[in-house]
Amino acid sequence: MENNAMSQQWKLIFQKISLMSIPVIAFGILTVGLLISFNYSCSPQHMLIINDVFKYEKSLNPDLCESALEKINSFNETCEPKIEILDCG
Repeated sequence: MENNAMSQQWKLIFQKISLMSIPVIAFGILTVGLLISFNYSCSPQHMLIINDVFKYEKSLNPDLCESALEKINSFNETCEPKIEILDCG
């Protein structure tokens, strides 16, 4: 008797969820999952640092070098792979 009652509850739940809301719910779960993985991942940081290094190589501005060097040191303390330290001199 309990299985019949449980199946009735699930039927009522699924009747309330429209077919249009299922993709919206799936998209929301996927978005939250991606945001969490990027926040705990070093990949976005790595890409930003590489971009800063390219900007420095084009301009050879010492201020850009110092800024990139600080970011590299911070990155190397917490993430893998290690980025080679720039020679700002």
